[in-house]
Formats: sequence, structure tokens, C-alpha cells
Amino acid sequence: KPRKHIPDYLLITDQVPVVVDVKPLHRLSKPEVAFTFDWTRRVVESRGWQYEVWSEPPTARLENIRFLAGYRRDWLFSPDLLDELLGAGLDGVPLGQAPRRLPGRPELHVRPAVHHLLWTGRLFTDLDQPLNTSRVLRTAS
Repeated sequence: KPRKHIPDYLLITDQVPVVVDVKPLHRLSKPEVAFTFDWTRRVVESRGWQYEVWSEPPTARLENIRFLAGYRRDWLFSPDLLDELLGAGLDGVPLGQAPRRLPGRPELHVRPAVHHLLWTGRLFTDLDQPLNTSRVLRTAS
């Protein structure tokens, strides 16, 4: 039976092209969507290309990103404070204990600076779980 489907994106990479379909997570389990994406995968991969389906991130990740976006503005944070934090040995430290690593600085300034470092990717933590004081911080390698 003739079929027609136009994927959402074609990504040209250094390796092989990647064909991407985008669909909300709650629609992926619908039989017609699953059938179409399975058929598309088989056609794309038969040509030696890659096929991916993208959906919205998990709810906790999205909420964490929205929260951390409030700390995105570089000009609000002292470069000296940020450098102190990055040199304070935060790898493996729970988020709630990070301000204690700089006892001479007010927690009111340190905590937002930690959130800024998370936003900028200079610190990491598991964003797939709700952000709380027990989340362990990781530094960039």
C-alpha cells in the first residue's frame, strides 16, 4: 500500500544524515502514530541513515530548566564569587550545603550564584528529578 509521511527534520551530520520526527509524548502510544514511526524508521534505516523521535523533556527536567532560567543573566553575578565557588570543591557536595563552602559570603548571594553555575553548565546535577537541597553537585571534567 502506498504510504506518505513527511518527517519534521533532516539533520546533516559529519557521519550519516539523521531524520527526526517530533511528537508529544502522550501521542506516541497511539497505534497510528506508532505504526507510521515504525514504518518511517524502517525506510530511513534501510538507507543507512539514523532515525529519531523527539518529545518534550520529562516534567521534572522542564520545571528545573524553567527555574534555573531565572539565574541566566551573567551581569547579575560577581565574577569573583563565581570563581570562588568553582574553586570551592563542590564536586559531590549536596546543593543545600554549597553555601557553607564560602562561609565569608552571605548565603543570600551564594545560593543564586550556584543556580547560575548550574544554568551555565559549569556545575551539573540530575535535573530529571525535582531540584532540592539533597541533589549532588558535579563539576565539569
